[in-house]
Amino acid sequence: MSRGIPEPKLTAMDAMIDKLTGAIFVFQIVVVMVLGIAGNVWKDTEARKQWYVQYPIEGPWYELLVIPLRFELLCSIMIPISIKVSLDLVKSLYAKFIDWDTEMIDYETGIPSHATNTAISEDLGQVEYIMTDKTGTLTENRMIFRRCCISGVFYGNESGDALKDTKLLNAVAGSSPDVVQFLTVMAICNTVVPIKSKTGAISYKAQSQDEDALVNAAAQLHMVYANKTANILEIRFNGSVIKYEVLEILEFTSDRKRMSVVVKDCQNGKIVLLSKGADEAILPYAYVGQQTRTFIEAVEQYAQLGLRTLCLACRELREDEYQEWSLLFKEASSTLVDREWRIAEVCQRLEHDFEVLGVTAIEDRLQDGVPETIETLRKAGINFWMLTGDKQNTAIQIALSCNFISPEPKGQLLLIDGKTEDEVCRSLERVLLTMRITSSEPKDVAFVVDGWALEIALKHYRKAFTELAILSRTAICCRVTPSQKAQLVELLKSCDYRTLAIGDGGNDVRMIQQADIGVGISGREGLQAARAADYSIGKFRFLKRLILVHGRYSYNRTAFLSQYSFYKSLVICFIQIFFSFISGVSGTSLFNSVSLMAYNVFYTSVPVLVSVLDKDLSEGTVMQHPQILFYCQAGRLLNPSTFAGWFGRSLFHAIVVFVITIHAYAYEKSEMEELSMVALSGCIWLQAFVVALETNSFTILQHLAIWGNLVAFYVINWIFSAIPASGMYTIMFRLCRQLSYWITMSLIVAAGMGPVLALKYFRYTYRPSKINTLQQAERMGGPILTLGNIEPHPRPMEKEVVSPLQISQPKNRNPVYEPLLSDSPNSSRRSLGSGTPFDFFQSQSRLSSSYSRNCKDN
Repeated sequence: MSRGIPEPKLTAMDAMIDKLTGAIFVFQIVVVMVLGIAGNVWKDTEARKQWYVQYPIEGPWYELLVIPLRFELLCSIMIPISIKVSLDLVKSLYAKFIDWDTEMIDYETGIPSHATNTAISEDLGQVEYIMTDKTGTLTENRMIFRRCCISGVFYGNESGDALKDTKLLNAVAGSSPDVVQFLTVMAICNTVVPIKSKTGAISYKAQSQDEDALVNAAAQLHMVYANKTANILEIRFNGSVIKYEVLEILEFTSDRKRMSVVVKDCQNGKIVLLSKGADEAILPYAYVGQQTRTFIEAVEQYAQLGLRTLCLACRELREDEYQEWSLLFKEASSTLVDREWRIAEVCQRLEHDFEVLGVTAIEDRLQDGVPETIETLRKAGINFWMLTGDKQNTAIQIALSCNFISPEPKGQLLLIDGKTEDEVCRSLERVLLTMRITSSEPKDVAFVVDGWALEIALKHYRKAFTELAILSRTAICCRVTPSQKAQLVELLKSCDYRTLAIGDGGNDVRMIQQADIGVGISGREGLQAARAADYSIGKFRFLKRLILVHGRYSYNRTAFLSQYSFYKSLVICFIQIFFSFISGVSGTSLFNSVSLMAYNVFYTSVPVLVSVLDKDLSEGTVMQHPQILFYCQAGRLLNPSTFAGWFGRSLFHAIVVFVITIHAYAYEKSEMEELSMVALSGCIWLQAFVVALETNSFTILQHLAIWGNLVAFYVINWIFSAIPASGMYTIMFRLCRQLSYWITMSLIVAAGMGPVLALKYFRYTYRPSKINTLQQAERMGGPILTLGNIEPHPRPMEKEVVSPLQISQPKNRNPVYEPLLSDSPNSSRRSLGSGTPFDFFQSQSRLSSSYSRNCKDN
């Protein structure tokens, strides 16, 4: 139900290649029209005067189309059709490199990384925002029961482990009614299935790690969930056996944020509703008169420790009340229209007037390497948003422990809260104002928003929230639903950012599918996320290598391959165009069809495909200096500017080949086939040296591909020259015996590559990039102490965010900013160090109240 329909994904490089292809197509049409008109003019003015051309004096009108159509055929190779095939082939190899990477295998579980989508590898190198889930993604999803609060009594605070708390163990041994009732809810308010082995040991199969932790903890406290037969549950406690009949199960939903079971005590026949869920889904529904302040304090205390909290409650039902409700529940469960909504409405009729029993606190530890991974990717210019269903304080503590947000005094944490449009608007105004006037680095300022306020902000103040998303590089979104996760990803995509979403559970699937790149962790919540994702990994720490190594290499290689494909096609096409100037602009081809076909299929395809092995920097250097990813994020290797360079190179090389060939052979009255083969040979020689010049790391396979391909060119043409019917009979044999042929090839290479080498030397010597600096250090074997700052490429939308606050205000409200700033100059810019996060939220709430009073007074 959360999966949705995945949309086809187009990488940024594919979009750029499509734009460049469109530009080349327009250029091709212009060339065809100009040369077509020139050819017809020359035919009418000069060609008819030459007897050997044998043009008729008059012809049909459609002869005007013949020459333009000839040029269209000659220029059709200007757009390399093979580029799509080549890209698909190398992208499949990129995916295999990820699958074969032994450094991305989780040896604890034996899970390797896997690329499901083979078409978007280069987008990994251009990621700017990572949207991450918390539980099971940043944490291990290994739940351990640590503390609890039962009827106002705290257990486990001293030892840090409630299961070893003597006070709790004594209460269990004495069968304290409150403790027994609390443990009963822990043991049976779930969907766990007990499995008994041949030795009599009991293990549990649970849908979630939380339920597994609660049931195991109850068992260690002697409330053992022993057996389940049909609808009968068997519980063993202190030597006695208690049986319950399960009447109904009210399953957990992201809207209700709780689950309940209706059970009947087989001994006394009482019907009881047992519930567990988030504090906001249980505590507000306590019966009138029950004091819940202690439970609220327990929830906040545990959340500040980074523990996951659940509130447990129960309510005794009358027989007639249950029977009446059961009919409504069965009717809602069997309806075909608005079934979910109907079930939620019926559940709400029963889940109220709770007797709150207590609070549980479960620990979920961070995965190994998470803080280091986030720190490294932040240096690479990647921003992080945490999207979680947990409480604010719990999420904040996890964020602090994994370097997601900076600690005091550097970090600043801003809160967006409220239950109404007016409250959310004021909170959003305050945070936006603070973001604009703050002097801290953007990555050191984070905002926190809960699901309720987020829903209002996205619905009524989307433009302002979008501006906030651009200004803030870090966000913590708590209590969010799967659909809200997808909406946030869509919001950042609308700002033209490349997004990556990573999660491990079914509730992350929509987010993963919505992002430009979806990464699933094969964790303890199943494989829903991994199957729906473009890439699956075993642990969060592998994300660093996936982006910095595989993503960056894929981007670099694809940038070279795509531009080289245009280059080699443009070279041969420009030679054809130049030849038309000495052939009466008639559209005659210099090369035969066999040579043109072999040029793209054999002569120039193999060397460029082997570029998938090229590495401009070693993997260790890339991981040590992650800031060089800025070059990929800014698209500096494939853009109109770099393409113009390749376009100019193709034009220059075509001029070199054509001019030298004509001067060397045309005036010797050589055959047309010889002239064609000399020009083709010059192109192949230049292609070999161009690929060699652009290759950064040579392997045996690359040498074989580049120079072996050059040898293969002569072998193939020698074979064709030995066939009388090929149209190339003896040509290559005659050429290879001539010294002038080899001198011509040397002149072509020297004239064509000399200026390119000089330009490259000048750039490396006097205007080196950070990558050039690292390359020189690798060759010299010396360390690089610092690279300095690499400025990321600013987005157009970021430049536009300089206007005053532009939030549409609700009616009958006059926003006043002076009281907000005069009450406390640092109130809206309080750092994490000024007390606990809970204290910070309280101060923000007091600030909102003061702000509201000032608005009312005005």
